[in-house]
Amino acid sequence: MRARCTPSANPVDDPMTELAARIRNWGRELGFHQVGITDTDLSAAEPQFLEWLQRGFHGDMTYMARHGKRRSRPAQLHPGTIRVISARMDYLPEKAADSRDVLADGTRGFIARYALGRDYHKLIRKRLQQLADRITESHGPFGYRAFVDSAPVLEKPLAEKAGLGWIGKHTLLINRRVGSWFFLGELYTDLPLPTDRPALDHCGSCTACMDVCPTRAIVAPYRLDARLCISYLTIESHHGIPEALRPLMGNRVFGCDDCQLVCPWNKFARPTDEGDFHPRHGLDTPELVALFRWTEEEFLRRTEGSAIRRLGHERWLRNLAVGLGNAPPREDVLAALAEHRDHPSAMVREHVAWAMERQKKGLEQGGTLHRGNRQMETDSNPGSDRTPASRR
Repeated sequence: MRARCTPSANPVDDPMTELAARIRNWGRELGFHQVGITDTDLSAAEPQFLEWLQRGFHGDMTYMARHGKRRSRPAQLHPGTIRVISARMDYLPEKAADSRDVLADGTRGFIARYALGRDYHKLIRKRLQQLADRITESHGPFGYRAFVDSAPVLEKPLAEKAGLGWIGKHTLLINRRVGSWFFLGELYTDLPLPTDRPALDHCGSCTACMDVCPTRAIVAPYRLDARLCISYLTIESHHGIPEALRPLMGNRVFGCDDCQLVCPWNKFARPTDEGDFHPRHGLDTPELVALFRWTEEEFLRRTEGSAIRRLGHERWLRNLAVGLGNAPPREDVLAALAEHRDHPSAMVREHVAWAMERQKKGLEQGGTLHRGNRQMETDSNPGSDRTPASRR
């Protein structure tokens, strides 16, 4: 994308334009797949964010409202900020088991693809720091601060303004060339760099993400009620999962990728060659019973360096109990659940009791349980008409 340069006598000789070009090159050398630059004006995004909070769509994520408008006004968060360098890094692991195969197998647990390898926070923060170091070496000392999901930052509106993609109807960022399987990171800076052109929306009339959401969490185009979202329920929430939503979760025990799996633009996704994002400990296709039998010590050991570890063993068991409650009725599943029916945590005990009741009923009826895995259609399906609107 072409940069929108600040006025100068000769833009070609403008040192900030040259520095911006170098920053993009350095970003690629450091493993980022795209770097964009934007100003700090989020006046268009701020009202939508405040309305989202007012409606309570953030659920128990009180930190979303705690900092007021600092999230949408970068200079209030980091004084002196006039530009944001936004970077994306692809994470889709090439060697992971096919997501649809895992979702279709009720004996296995589905873990969001972003969490199969090492935690991305430290890796991307380190790369952003290396990018800042290169800028310092070339330009001299400058004001900056790096963020990776670590502070009140509206990273998706910033990335959209920086040209990295548009915010889709599922509220994730989509790039026309690579889809949506990528992480974001930012450098807030006081450098008067030229800015990039914002990305345009190419969702068109497609509603694939809204149609496939197991819990109907996408309540309207570009509106997500986190309280219904499986990613929120299994990762962010510290409370019990509402009973009415449990059957709809199927075997999704850490996050949910359904809206990305059906997005037509993800046919352009490129598998990452970043080793840290490759699956570890067979978490791309794990057996639910085996995961449920991990002791707390084993959980901590096997999730070391992983985003999953921040759940803690209690919430890990909570999620798995729901997955086992939705699993095909089997005696070994019921036996595994029974091992934790006297767990010290009241939350775990309640979820285990619910799952055991489901299993017992299924065994008595000799049938199968509804697990909330809707049929998925993608642009790669010859019978699907869900092609991106701009490509019709």
